[in-house]
Amino acid sequence: MTYSKNIDGGWGWMIVAASFMVHFLAYGSPLSVGVLYTEWLDAFGEGKGLTAWIGSLANGVGLIASPICSVCVSTFGARPVTVFSGVLVCGGMLLSAFASSVQFLILSYGIIVGLGAGLAYSATVTITCQYFDKRRGLALGLVTTGSSVGLFIYASLQKKLIEIYGLEGCLLIMSAISLHIVACGTVMRTVETPSHTGKEMATTDQYIPCSKKGTVNCENEELPENGYGQDKVFVEHTNHFKDKHNAVVNKLDFQHSEEFDAFATRTTKYTYFVKQTAKNNWVACLNFIEISLDLFKNKVFTALFLAILLFDVGSFPSQIVMEDLARSCNIDEDSHSIPLVAIVGITSSMGKFVLGVLADVKWMNSLYLYTVTLIMMGATLTAVPFATSYVALAVLCGIIGFLLGNWSIFPYVTTKTVGVEKLTHAYGILMFFAGVGNALGPPVIGWFFDWTQTYHAAFYFGGACVLLGGFILLLSSPPFWSKILKTIPKSELAFTSYAVKISSET
Repeated sequence: MTYSKNIDGGWGWMIVAASFMVHFLAYGSPLSVGVLYTEWLDAFGEGKGLTAWIGSLANGVGLIASPICSVCVSTFGARPVTVFSGVLVCGGMLLSAFASSVQFLILSYGIIVGLGAGLAYSATVTITCQYFDKRRGLALGLVTTGSSVGLFIYASLQKKLIEIYGLEGCLLIMSAISLHIVACGTVMRTVETPSHTGKEMATTDQYIPCSKKGTVNCENEELPENGYGQDKVFVEHTNHFKDKHNAVVNKLDFQHSEEFDAFATRTTKYTYFVKQTAKNNWVACLNFIEISLDLFKNKVFTALFLAILLFDVGSFPSQIVMEDLARSCNIDEDSHSIPLVAIVGITSSMGKFVLGVLADVKWMNSLYLYTVTLIMMGATLTAVPFATSYVALAVLCGIIGFLLGNWSIFPYVTTKTVGVEKLTHAYGILMFFAGVGNALGPPVIGWFFDWTQTYHAAFYFGGACVLLGGFILLLSSPPFWSKILKTIPKSELAFTSYAVKISSET
């Protein structure tokens, strides 16, 4: 199949720009939810563990539902899915502005906004891969940077809007802004492919009357000059019709019988189709379980699975509770104009770029690079309770944000662990459990505070989880791990995801 000139250029760059804005608009508020978290604590007076479910689900539901989101994109296309995701994000924030309880916010902001963001991610990444081949890595890097830029800008923007218009006004304005996702989605037209010519799709008018009358093999039949409608009257009222039309007359006499036979035939076919579909789905389910079990026989993959789960449980909550941590340390909010979560956002963009460049170095082992980021993250989290000033917290937030950029090298590690052939299946499993970690981490950290009335134990717990995952991954990888899988070309280790692989096969 030959694609249009838009591949690796042309309208593809418009797709990149629109996808960047979709990530900016869809993920800006959920990633900077720490600013809203403190306001919800004051507004509803619920425990930190329960309130933390709002932000955790907003960021975790999209990953957990990534297989479903990818199926939606494959079935309906990127444009309608992106438009619908904009409606979900806008509607979720609009409902959240009128929320009367934390439980309602868990549904409106956590699930609805989170699902909308997940659909937007799958749609934008998929269509970007369809428009780019040789420059796919660059295009995806630009697109996914939108979420980090959104985190940086939305953190300050939401804080300012709350000061001026209050929490409800802020959410209403955010809802209106997020509706621009719909406009961005309208430009995501499918890649042009050579269409069939008019001759290939043409039909002959002379076959239409016969098909309506239910006759078989009547292409060579000669119809009366007075047309189809008058011919039907002629047949019903004349006993001296031509001999070669006797078959047509007999067909009309037994029309009801044939309709019944046709209905029975269709019913049999549909029944067989349903049975075969159920059988195929069952076989696919068994194959899925078999491949999954086979993946977990790989000790490096098993360690990677545990590492990503523990990493998200321990590190992700820092983005949500950091603002509340500063308030609990009696740090004056007027002393810092830049929210701490905004620092995490801007440094994560830098981390994605720097770590991505390091992963491309020939002598660099991406598995050990990823492991080092985990160990450093764990050590940084355990140091957070010792920070008692805004400057100290800002420095630690900068380090945390930079290390969170290890998401850019995670696909490299996954590919080298399982190979290109099993990448789709393995990455889908890992992203699912990453979403589980995102969803569980903040509530667990919040419950620690509810029990101890301090974040010290919470950050110790988070740091211990990340350190445990890093050491498990380090001990599971043999010294000659890179030599064992050196046959995999570096070019095949480009950034990808569950939705990316699906799009590359379509």
